[in-house]
Amino acid sequence: MSTLDQTLAVFALGGLNEIGKNMYAIQYEDEIIIIDCGNKFPDESLLGIDLIIPDISFLIENKDKVKGLIVTHGHEDHIGGIPFLLKKLKIPVYATRFTLGLIELKLKEHKILRETKLVEIDSSSTISFNGFNVEFFKVTHSIPDCLGIVFRTPEGNIVHTGDFKFDYTPAKKEHSEIHKMAEIGKEGVLLLLSESTNAERRGSTPSEQMVGEHVDEAFLKAEGKVILSTFASNVSRLQQAIDAATKTNRKLALLGRSMVNVVEVAIERGYLDVPDGMMIDQNEINSLPPEKICILCTGSQGEPLAALSRLSTGNFRGVEVLAGDTVILAAGPIPGNEKAVTRIVDNLFTIGAKVIYGSGSSSGMHVSGHGYQEDLKLMLTLMNPTYFIPIHGEYRMLHHHRQLAESVGLKKGNSFIIKNGDVVEIKNREARQTRRVPAGNTYVDGIGVGDTGEIVLRDRKQLSEDGMLVIVLTMSKHEKKLVTNPDTISRGFVFVKNAEELLNDVNKLITKSVNELDDRDKNEWGIIKQHVKRSVGQYLFTHTKKKPMILPIIIEV
Repeated sequence: MSTLDQTLAVFALGGLNEIGKNMYAIQYEDEIIIIDCGNKFPDESLLGIDLIIPDISFLIENKDKVKGLIVTHGHEDHIGGIPFLLKKLKIPVYATRFTLGLIELKLKEHKILRETKLVEIDSSSTISFNGFNVEFFKVTHSIPDCLGIVFRTPEGNIVHTGDFKFDYTPAKKEHSEIHKMAEIGKEGVLLLLSESTNAERRGSTPSEQMVGEHVDEAFLKAEGKVILSTFASNVSRLQQAIDAATKTNRKLALLGRSMVNVVEVAIERGYLDVPDGMMIDQNEINSLPPEKICILCTGSQGEPLAALSRLSTGNFRGVEVLAGDTVILAAGPIPGNEKAVTRIVDNLFTIGAKVIYGSGSSSGMHVSGHGYQEDLKLMLTLMNPTYFIPIHGEYRMLHHHRQLAESVGLKKGNSFIIKNGDVVEIKNREARQTRRVPAGNTYVDGIGVGDTGEIVLRDRKQLSEDGMLVIVLTMSKHEKKLVTNPDTISRGFVFVKNAEELLNDVNKLITKSVNELDDRDKNEWGIIKQHVKRSVGQYLFTHTKKKPMILPIIIEV
């Protein structure tokens, strides 16, 4: 059993040297509290993988000590792994009203909602455990109801900022509680964990108010349908589109399952204001003039099955983009998604649509929900921590955040750039990085969780690059020799009709290789298969420079 002799410890279980699957934990004596449990989406190298979630083996090993999960906000990289965690650990989940609504959708889908204890909190809440208390403060981000967390322990206060920016004119009036942050800092912060996503970007994050003005302008100029695509969770952006549609007398339709689900939660819980009679079903879109329609849809990141991608290729049943329609991408592409987004934009231009895309000042349709350098420095100044751990970012972002901290007075040597699995322990108000616990990626593949490992992924990669050659050998049970010529089946390697000579030569080589084996080896099917794989593999690489997966099958007659 992994235990700690030290009084207080911080565990990094996800979100370091990466963007996504955020997960941290605080342990004081024999109580562990988890902060967030997100997912991230696979890149093209992880063939067939649906989701990546944190490795929770350390938490399972210490499950008697885990007392709860606190969620800072409702983005996928903070809540996407929760159903998988709760199937292993029966613990209460603490989150704000809107965040709980999004979590409930996931738990319903996984059929574990009834057996899960969900506790609603806000910035005035206090959660008491045996050895310490937890309090909260509001932060502004690109989704409603976001919190920072204060762990009040006998060793000192530990603060986790959540994702944040400082916006003095935010949508929905969700202001950061700067006065409360200043009070926390004045009391003393032993250790600060603060997000680093935009630590490389100078200045301050632009305000949401700027986006609202540009959205209004685009709607006023639009002649056909207006189709706006953004993250479904960006409720403030959705409200800006709804307000602009109201001003231009347009009806509102929703496309995409996540858009429909989030909007339902946001309306039900009072986070979206939609005028009565404004919402229409997607089946009603074609019955109204294009200039009377506004569509909110998913797919701003170029996801191939999302609504915007299907609209751009004319494959969304019953709805189409027409020449003269205005399409707004009100979200910046996440690093790695640029090609997919560009493909969609090209498709829309080909149709004849007017496309407004690009982040920041290039389009005015999106501002980041993460603080730039001046925001990060303000948080550091307000909290004035003794020790600092930059979190939520790739290594270069963490590095820049450390430099920012030192520029506003943090003592050199009092910051830790750590990796997933690293532990920072605190004793007698002194922090040090000491040891590691199991951490990493768990792959979700269909209904399988954690059963797709590196060997399976390597095989998939090989199959995707050079295909497969199946070799069927019919062997005599008594005489231990080939009864017929080998049967060679190519899948993704070569087209049989164009490679008859090559495959005939392969069959001759197989026959020769099997016949040359001594009698003792012919009794061992494993030896025959290994010999065939080696000889055929060498021959094919010499003649084609390809390495297909070779799968010998022996049929005994």
